Amino acid sequence: MKTEESGQLNRALVDTLAGAIAGGISRTVTSPLDVIKIRFQVQLEPTTTWTLLQKEMYRSSKYRGILQTTKEIFREEGLLGFWRGNVPGLLLYMPYTAIQFTVLHKLKTFVSGSSKAEDHLQLSPYWSYLSGGFAGCAATIGSYPFDLLRTILASQGEPKLWNRYRNPELNPAMTAESVSSFQLFLCGLFAGTFAKSVCHPLDVVKKRFQVEGLQRHPKYGARIERSTYRSMYHALKEIVIKEGLAGLYKGIIPSLIKSAPAGAVTFVAYEHISDFLELILT
Repeated sequence: MKTEESGQLNRALVDTLAGAIAGGISRTVTSPLDVIKIRFQVQLEPTTTWTLLQKEMYRSSKYRGILQTTKEIFREEGLLGFWRGNVPGLLLYMPYTAIQFTVLHKLKTFVSGSSKAEDHLQLSPYWSYLSGGFAGCAATIGSYPFDLLRTILASQGEPKLWNRYRNPELNPAMTAESVSSFQLFLCGLFAGTFAKSVCHPLDVVKKRFQVEGLQRHPKYGARIERSTYRSMYHALKEIVIKEGLAGLYKGIIPSLIKSAPAGAVTFVAYEHISDFLELILT
């Protein structure tokens, strides 16, 4: 009995540590694309020429495409500007992936009646989907405060006329030994791309709520005032009316570019780190 309990404890520790480290690596590597994505999402003015017919508005936009935005951030904020908010970002992604992989393994163990990875692979797509969904919900709830802080810092820009927000002074998954790193890479790539494509409008709405009332330099365009959006449905409707349907997909390009390597790096890093930890703990 003790051996079984010890094995479960070791497995939970491996999932937690491997998930946290994998999330930290993935977050740091993809931070520049995340910063660009957030700048697009919180900008009320159009980010591309096809977003709105009013081309005058487009010409007055602070950020107008990935290349122009990259140059603008580098010119105004330097190289470190692409890692703005990375500390709370790490505090977000490390617990997020730690909780996600730990809860996912626990749920699959409960459903399959076995803690072995090969038995988890035999689960039906239905149970795998539900397990991944619940694991994602648990991870989102557990890490949301850091998501809020990360969004505020990443969207702040320069010059910081209002320094209320500073960087803190703090310096569905698939795992089995029979699965190759390349297969894990592909799983992470396609899973991340699909998930981002479907959920992006809700991510835009979430970012708008997170920066309501945030004071930024006027050069960044119109500010999102408090109570601009009364509910999720109202926010979706207002964005479509004022910014067009494409307004719901602001930042989708850097988001998709980011999600592919982020998901792939997370899956591959998790696999190798968990294998290494298992060797140490057994």
